[in-house]
Amino acid sequence: MPDERRTSRGRLSRRGFLAAVGLLGMAGAGAATRGNGYTMPTVLFADAATQRRLGGLHATALTALADTHTIHADRAVYDRSGLLTYPPGTIVRAGGGYPSPQRWTRDAAVNAWNAASLLAPAVGRNTLWSVVEQGPDGLVVQQDDQWWDQVVWIPAAWHHYLITGDRDFLSRAFETSVNTLTTRRARDFDAGHGLFRGPSFMNDGISGYPSPPASQSVHSSFVLDHPGTEALMCLSTNCLYHGAHSALAGMAEALGDQQRAASLRADAARLREAVDRHLWREEAGTYAYFIEGDGRVDTSQEGAGLALALLCKVADRRRASRILDTTHWQPHGIVNVWPHFPRFDDRRPGRHNVMVWPMVHGLYGNAAADAGRTDLFARSVDRLAALVTGSGSGKDFYELYDSVSGDVDGGWQEGGSGRAEHFVSQPDQAWSATAYLRLIHDGLFGLTFTEDALRLRPCLPPQWGAVSLHGLRYRGMTLDITLRGGGHRIQACTVDGRRGAPVVPADETGHHTVDVVLEV
Repeated sequence: MPDERRTSRGRLSRRGFLAAVGLLGMAGAGAATRGNGYTMPTVLFADAATQRRLGGLHATALTALADTHTIHADRAVYDRSGLLTYPPGTIVRAGGGYPSPQRWTRDAAVNAWNAASLLAPAVGRNTLWSVVEQGPDGLVVQQDDQWWDQVVWIPAAWHHYLITGDRDFLSRAFETSVNTLTTRRARDFDAGHGLFRGPSFMNDGISGYPSPPASQSVHSSFVLDHPGTEALMCLSTNCLYHGAHSALAGMAEALGDQQRAASLRADAARLREAVDRHLWREEAGTYAYFIEGDGRVDTSQEGAGLALALLCKVADRRRASRILDTTHWQPHGIVNVWPHFPRFDDRRPGRHNVMVWPMVHGLYGNAAADAGRTDLFARSVDRLAALVTGSGSGKDFYELYDSVSGDVDGGWQEGGSGRAEHFVSQPDQAWSATAYLRLIHDGLFGLTFTEDALRLRPCLPPQWGAVSLHGLRYRGMTLDITLRGGGHRIQACTVDGRRGAPVVPADETGHHTVDVVLEV
């Protein structure tokens, strides 16, 4: 690699990309063939134009996940937990444009949470275990140089259990999560504010922050190289900590440890109250981005933070509604941070500032669907589909896009030269593809997993018409799900022709059909 000593998404400039280009072929080595552990469900819209625009892209994203992004997992590199299974012996990689190995907690957890655990449970499980290691006190999520995003693993692991019902996975995930959260609380919890310290979940690049804490005297794109960034208390990161506490409480309850579950839920409630107290802006109807140790609040809009505030149940219903009404959209979607910091502008947008990352944009779309906002959900899906299909590369899911033009672009960020450098938007990004899959599965069809059932909470924009999801594997059964009408309120539902709630018990087997009629 060139002079950047780390290789995460925030830190490869165009100069670095060109220097590393000879390594690109390594990332795809050993890629699994389609169907290797994957179900390949099909999405069919009754409206032909909608099918061409949205249904075909679902197939493209699914094929990319199964064929391009599922790679062989070298035991020496990826099995530090000792828990990977061979077969399948595969994991989901981060994406193209970066050298192997790609052993990054955030990418692994997000891709399992978004899609892999549902579509290929064995691959999803391996992907989660690939970023876990044996520590002195047992299993722990790896301690890499982005320690603040370790906890995203915990809700992803809980989600995997809810999909699969795998009790062996649950017990080991509980151990991993307890050890990880204990370490992070001891090192990073600010008792004075009741919040966790650490940079933003998405923004490992310094372009995602104002100046200060960005320092012109530091010639590095990595956030932690800039003084004071380790002490920031960010919206997205604290929302994920809330989600981690809630997920771990669920694990404890499932394992019969009611006392620990109650304690964790109390901690989650206190964290939620601290986020509201320090970051909620009543006059603006939204949350602020971060608070510094000295109490200074940055009021920028953090896209991932707002989405996670809804998805991790930090925002109550009133706050969630106000957030959805007040969020700023750029012409091509939700950006990492709005507005431009003074050192960037529309001509030279910051890489982690006013740019559309499909993973962040997708999270916001799912938050809108979860709240029943068919208008905002439709806008999210339509704009992501337009970015991908309008990129000039067919249907490749790139890393990020210009929020004004919609062009594939990596944005600008401080680098080793001491000046802002133009970065590359890498091709074939797994979490961009899985973001779209999650929008369809969890957003449109409302797949909601509990220990004992799959429940449907659909969000169907009326203008899309009827739509079906065929051949979805869930535990021991295969499902065909059809949505008709439009909206998010369920008018009628039949399961295998019998009227009832949109619920499929987890212990069913065989083939089942679910037909849901929706109304606004």
